[in-house]
This record gives sequence, structure tokens and C-alpha cells, in this order.
Amino acid sequence: MIQRSTRLDAVHYELCGPIYEKAKELELEGHRITKLNIGNPAPFGFDAPGVVTESIINNLRHAQGYSDHKGILPAREAIRDYYAAKGIAGIHTDDISIGNGVSELILQAVQALLNNGDEVLVPSPDYPLWTAAVRFSGGKAVHYLCDEASDWNPDLNDIKSKITSRTKAIVVINPNNPTGAVYAPELLQELVELAAAHNLVLFSDEIYDKILYDEVEYRSTATFSDEVLTVTFSGLSKNYLAAGFRAGWMLVSGNKAKARSYIDGLNTMASLRVCSNVPAQYGIQAALEGYQEMQDLVSPTGRLRQQRDICYEKLTAIPGITCVKPKGAFYLFPKIDVKKYAIADDQAFVLDFLQEQHVLLVQGSGFNWHQPDHFRIVYLPELQELSQTMDKLALFLQHYKGTGIAAPRQLTESL
Repeated sequence: MIQRSTRLDAVHYELCGPIYEKAKELELEGHRITKLNIGNPAPFGFDAPGVVTESIINNLRHAQGYSDHKGILPAREAIRDYYAAKGIAGIHTDDISIGNGVSELILQAVQALLNNGDEVLVPSPDYPLWTAAVRFSGGKAVHYLCDEASDWNPDLNDIKSKITSRTKAIVVINPNNPTGAVYAPELLQELVELAAAHNLVLFSDEIYDKILYDEVEYRSTATFSDEVLTVTFSGLSKNYLAAGFRAGWMLVSGNKAKARSYIDGLNTMASLRVCSNVPAQYGIQAALEGYQEMQDLVSPTGRLRQQRDICYEKLTAIPGITCVKPKGAFYLFPKIDVKKYAIADDQAFVLDFLQEQHVLLVQGSGFNWHQPDHFRIVYLPELQELSQTMDKLALFLQHYKGTGIAAPRQLTESL
């Protein structure tokens, strides 16, 4: 038998895992599945801003060849200006790399840093690509606690207790996926000071930095220090509703002089894939410099804000479900009373719900959460569909008692 690499043994991405495969199976049988498993705006009627698509179309003739391996200059200049306006100092266009979405760049940034056995502090719950990237790179993902009782803020004492001589970096996801938390400037300052004290690289995942509600205060992590080496990630997929364009970027800031070797590694990683998707790069300048349509969507009368509110209200009205109201992104991470519903395995729970009500969620353990008592909901469907979907969940839970229609192991083996 031809075997897969053992590097993949501890690598998981449950957003497209066994439950997702079961959903595709049900679709082939003729069932319509409401897919609340992944933040993909297009299927729910969201379009990228017209200026973005027009810029890509108008520049197709110029996008037929390879670009510079870091990306076209106008796009990198626009990214530089965007972050300079936020207050990040000393940015040069060479500090910016454009990739095929942030996912590719996360893998590059982690692989260029880690040796076997190196440790990275990753939040729990997390966006699971971070844990997967660390493990695939031969490193150890050490999960620090985000405290639900404190609006899902990182537990600084827990972080401090987990720093060792092998710790190389800390990951900050802000606004957070899956919880929707937005971190206060005072908390970010403490995280930056902690990174400085231990000479850690700060990976700041800011892909949702425009999706903010209730006038919450937001600052980019890199604005707090000119000394801490910070790698900031963002792109078009969420803020500009263009997930399929696969246009992301990362910015290296802080004390770059002490990180020349690492930066050279990043350059090598970028050059190995020649360049990222060139047509989509022509949408970046138009996106960053054009009218910010996301501001309308997150306003009190905006579609995303209204969808967040109705989803939160209907969820928390269900007996046995509580939830911290998200301040950013487009996810909720509710907690379910596992004793009330006799839930011992969260994957079995979401599978049961999928098979009975044809709604696809992701279990909390898929985000490296340590208890079977959470799940994530994507609130991208329009109000009526979203409301009906929450009604389906309420109906399902009226009679649910951990029936476990298919155990996770059996499910995996059947696929």
C-alpha cells in the first residue's frame, strides 16, 4: 500500500472533515443542505465590491504572466499605505507578500520559522489551520486558553505558564474565529509585552479587521511595538466578501534587523511557488482604496449586524444554550448543556443534527476546544433562512438525548 506522510497524522481540518463528507453524501441523495460550516459569503448572496471585480477584469490582459514572487507593486503599495495609516511604522513594499489566500501564507510563515520540536502558542479555541500548520511543520502547537467567562479573551496567566525554551511564536486571532471576540487595546499591549520579554514572533491573524460591531474599539497588533517582530495577515476573502479570489497578504514589521534569517526564509518560501494568482492581485488596490461597503453591512441596519442579532437571540432562547455575543467576524460559538442533552461527543451531536435537519455545523473540538460542549454557527444566510435554521435547531433539541446515530469512528471508516 502507498501510505500518506506521517506528518499528516496529527493534522486535521474539520471544517471540511468527515461531517462535511457526510453532507456531500446527503446532497447526492437529493437533500438540500444548509452549510453553516465555513465562512464562504458567495453562496449566501454576498458579492465582492464592483470596483474589485471591475479592476480584475480590466487588468486581465496584464495578468497573463508571472508577477514578482511577492506580488504586483501597486497592490503591495496599497497594502503598505493601509497599514501605515493604522500606525504601523517603517513599512516597505518588500515587507509585504501576496499569497493565494491567507491560508497559504500561514503555512509559509510557520514552515519558514520552525524546526522539529519547536513550540507555538495557539489559542483554544482556534482557527484550526494554525494548529495544523504548526504540526505539519514539525512543531508542537501548545494551546492557551481563551476564557469564555471573560468574553473569550486570552488568559494571560495560562499563556505565561506555557512558555518554554522551545517556544518560538504566539498566534493572536483578532477579531477571533470562531468566537467573534475583539480584543481590547490594553490586552493586546500585554500580549505584545509578553512576546517582547520572551523574544517571540507574533503572528497576528486579522482577516476580519473590518467586520466589527457595536462601535467596538479595534487596533492592529503591530501598532503596539516597533521592536517585536510581528507578521500580520489579511486579505480579500472576508472583509471584501471575495473568498474565491484567493488574494491574501502578510506584512512583516517590528525589528526586522534581528530577523534577517527568518525573512530570508520567507522570501525563499514565496519564490518556491513562483507567484500567487495574478488576476486577483489586481483587485487589492481597488479594494483597499475604494468605498468600504463592509461598513454598511455591519451598521445597526446592515445585513450582517441584523443576522448576528437574530441568530444570537434565537440561539440563547433555546433551553440549555448560552453564547457570548460576538463583536466581530461572522460566527457564534455557543455552549450547549451536555448534561441536559446527554452529549458525550460533539462530533456525534453535529452529525445527528445534520442527518435529521440537513444543517451542517462544526463541532467545537474541530477548533481544538477541549470539551464536547460547543459548536460553531456561521450566520451568513439571509434573515429568514437563518431564523428558520435556528428553529430547526430548537426543534431538534426538544427531543435530543445524545442518540449518537453514527459514532465518529464508524463515520470515518465508512468514508
